[in-house]
Amino acid sequence: MTGTPEEETAGAAAEAERARFDALVAEAAAAPVAGWDFSWLDGRATEQRPSWGYARAMADRMGRARAALDIQTGGGEVLASVPKLPPLVVATESWPPNVARATALLHPRGVAVVVDPDEPPLPFGDDAFDLVVSRHPVTTWWEEIARVLAPGGTYFSQQVGPASVFELVEYFLGPQPPRVRGARDPERARAAAEAAGLEVVDLRAERLRTEFFDIGAVVYFLRKVIWMVPGFTVEEYRSRLAELHHRIETGGPFVAHTTRFLIEARKPR
Repeated sequence: MTGTPEEETAGAAAEAERARFDALVAEAAAAPVAGWDFSWLDGRATEQRPSWGYARAMADRMGRARAALDIQTGGGEVLASVPKLPPLVVATESWPPNVARATALLHPRGVAVVVDPDEPPLPFGDDAFDLVVSRHPVTTWWEEIARVLAPGGTYFSQQVGPASVFELVEYFLGPQPPRVRGARDPERARAAAEAAGLEVVDLRAERLRTEFFDIGAVVYFLRKVIWMVPGFTVEEYRSRLAELHHRIETGGPFVAHTTRFLIEARKPR
């Protein structure tokens, strides 16, 4: 028995929406996520960038350094973008796919990539570097940074701030407690740096708009940034993904907000 024309139209639209959901999710689930290159998301998601321009500012400091260390380099993409590297540059990374990617990208530039578990101690001697950098470190081990910095040396880092992209996190995990939402507070970073004996010479924070234009972008993002929704799989969250897909298809992009802070600290001479 056939329905009314309106019912048939609605049924066809629902079927088309399900088919698009399945195709977008399958595409994103199959995409490689090694490295720290987000170009797969071009046209599918946007993220407002901090006003300070970390890569440009980091490259400027690299051009004046003699020995530099990039902690948690990821796939080495940001370090590889530096036009003029110091005579000695070392990068650390823990995740095997990123180690391989960073090695292929950075070795031609003369950068040594060291496998490191991202836990103390850093595999370097005291006072080894006049510049240490890190973009979006998972954890900042301030005492180790102070130890490997030469007197007068600088630590320069862009970090993820508190409750970053938590609109998306809490969509899947529900409301998070204040201690979770308040983690990664820039002022805590200042206090930890100073406790390690460093002088904080710059500290800035911004809240930035992020938009996801389709459900594939959400799946890819959560597969790549694995600490956002720990243990994320399409199978585990398929029903929530389907609901979010419908929301995006009918209401427009899913909007979240990233938080970032820039910190620069110096070791006294």
